[in-house]
Amino acid sequence: MLVPFVSRSLSSSLRTKNPSFFLATRAVTNPVEKYWTHLQSNDPNIEKALTRVGAKLDSSCVKELLTRCSCTNKHPTSGLRFFIWAGIQREYRHNSHMYNIACKLFNINQNPNLITDVIDAYTLDNSVVNLKSFKVVLNLCKEAKLPNEGLWVLKKMQDFNCKPDTTAYNLVIRVFCEKGKMDEALMLMQEMSLSNLYPDMVTFITMVKSFCDLGRIQDASKLFKIVKQQGCSLNVIAYSTLLDGICKVGDLEKGLNLLDEMNKKGGSCTPTVVTYTSMIRNFCEKKKSMEALTILDRMENNGCLANRVTVTTFINGLITENRIDEAYKLIDRVVNKGNVSKGECYSSLVVTLLRFGKDEDGEKVFRKMLSNGLKPDGLACSMLLKKMCLKEVMDAFEVCNEIEKLGFVSSIDSEIYSMMMDGLCRKGCLMEASKLARLMIEKGVRLNGSYSESVVEYLNNAGEMELVSRIFGG
Repeated sequence: MLVPFVSRSLSSSLRTKNPSFFLATRAVTNPVEKYWTHLQSNDPNIEKALTRVGAKLDSSCVKELLTRCSCTNKHPTSGLRFFIWAGIQREYRHNSHMYNIACKLFNINQNPNLITDVIDAYTLDNSVVNLKSFKVVLNLCKEAKLPNEGLWVLKKMQDFNCKPDTTAYNLVIRVFCEKGKMDEALMLMQEMSLSNLYPDMVTFITMVKSFCDLGRIQDASKLFKIVKQQGCSLNVIAYSTLLDGICKVGDLEKGLNLLDEMNKKGGSCTPTVVTYTSMIRNFCEKKKSMEALTILDRMENNGCLANRVTVTTFINGLITENRIDEAYKLIDRVVNKGNVSKGECYSSLVVTLLRFGKDEDGEKVFRKMLSNGLKPDGLACSMLLKKMCLKEVMDAFEVCNEIEKLGFVSSIDSEIYSMMMDGLCRKGCLMEASKLARLMIEKGVRLNGSYSESVVEYLNNAGEMELVSRIFGG
């Protein structure tokens, strides 16, 4: 047993006690009201009563009932039992958001006794509870980050003749990992074999990542030997998780050795573009962008081509180190391979330069793109135009006009159009404002509310009432 098991004495107070409620004599047809009526009854077997209702379940119905149960504060156990029952119905399944709602409404992380109260109520009422029911409870423990209660529930399952499966163990292991309690998680993983269960890749990757997050790389590496002995086939996700952890602690040489090992194993362990890009990012974050180019060599030699994320990662690292010339060389190299277009690469360069405050360089690259007939993406356009609007709105309008002349279809943010319109109005540029207004109408772009008052006032004063009506969709 991993943590001290504190037995809880059963008392009559654990039984779901509900006050008497006035029951309407007229027929109830609303599903929420039907379930609510049964939840307020004194039926000791809530689950059977709920099953007899036969009303349709959906997320809005479940949420409303949970809200009512939590607001009354008179029967939270009934509310959780309803939640558990609902989670195992064929026509309905809880999503992760619903677990979050349940934990917040009942404040389970601050009142973990609610978990034990529900299980003890099942015992007291001689309720029939299956494995699916316990998995709902364990998911609540996971959402509320309650490892000890999750372990208690796992042990309690045998009292209901339920045998935990690998998924049930994984839920508890994950909570221990999230809390950084890796020794307990490891012992629990080893305990699985006593029940003729073996960790799957979900268990393994969760453990490896958590050990790596804590900087315990050696312990993470040992897991690979354990899993191999148990006959579990390792894959690129497992190795990439360890590789990322090794690089994060700064042992880049060891990371390169592991990368070589993955390539030698081949098959399902062969590094992907995600693996290589993750390693490149770690090098760049440590201001070793030039050394990261050797990883790009390995990628290409192994037939794996860089994608836009790879290029953006490289550009961020190179610009951080003020190596803009090397960024141009990198772009030429990647474009020649044919997997990423020149427009995509230069758009990433523009965005990076602007984010690093190198506005003049970013604008220079952007204008060069336009002159060479390269299409900047929506993010590059929006970021540059916003910067220009704050400095000189006419420059922004001219660039916007040039983009339109070239026939580029760019998803420029409506905020940018609104900002530009407001700036032109404030400067008294009627001709340009009218032209921009018509462009917005053509593209179906609405004026943002924060700019409405000043723009409307200007256009009305300029006699452009029809434009005002059209731009607001009137």
